[in-house]
Amino acid sequence: MGKGEHVGRRPTVVSDPGTGEDAGQAKAWRNRTNHFELAYDRIESLIVTCALKPGQVLALQDLQDLTGLGRTPVHQAVTRFAADTLIIIRPRHGLQIAPIDLARERVLLALRADLERFVIRLAAERSGASHRNQMLHLQRSLRERRDVMDIDEFNLFDRRLDGLILAVAGEPFLEHALRPLHTLSRRIGWIHYAQLKEALSLQTTIDCHLAVLEAVANRHIERAIDASDKLIAFVDSMFDVMEREIDPSLLDCSIQPIKAR
Repeated sequence: MGKGEHVGRRPTVVSDPGTGEDAGQAKAWRNRTNHFELAYDRIESLIVTCALKPGQVLALQDLQDLTGLGRTPVHQAVTRFAADTLIIIRPRHGLQIAPIDLARERVLLALRADLERFVIRLAAERSGASHRNQMLHLQRSLRERRDVMDIDEFNLFDRRLDGLILAVAGEPFLEHALRPLHTLSRRIGWIHYAQLKEALSLQTTIDCHLAVLEAVANRHIERAIDASDKLIAFVDSMFDVMEREIDPSLLDCSIQPIKAR
């Protein structure tokens, strides 16, 4: 044994970052991240459409069955929704979809308005050619579908638009702050259009979104902020109607609905 050698010490092996163990670990991390995002997206869709009813109590296994995904990504998604106050974790009693508090959600809409102004300003300032291409494509699709679109199809467009604006703004902190607020607004919109007795047109909300897209794509900052404010004001107007007309059991399924005789 030569001087400086140590019994039992193994030589350090530096692996190629593109192959072998490191690559396998990177792939596993990407898969975990992808599964978490997929679980989050599927659960969010169930919350927005009230397939998971406000106030509903269920188990983690129920969400695994509904999403078709395993325990780990579903548990991670539930943890995020709990932090966002959309799901309540009740130790030893399972999970509860948070009931809708119209007064609270209206206050949170005001918070969203302030955050949106900042995001819209950043997006309008930073919008480049490739972003403009995506916005114009989305704009054309919305215009083509404007007269026939239902709320479920609109929410798919809305989710894509929100993601695009946040991507153009380029600040991850804002995405984490706004994502749950967008979910709350989409659910309010879904209830407003799908559950009110009178059939309502989506044309006004579509036109508001088109105005935001056009202004951001053309880097008209003040016009974009104004369009965003008008969109928020339109969403705010939904609360007056819902307070008068929505059955409380749609906001909390633990409340027994009143049945007409």
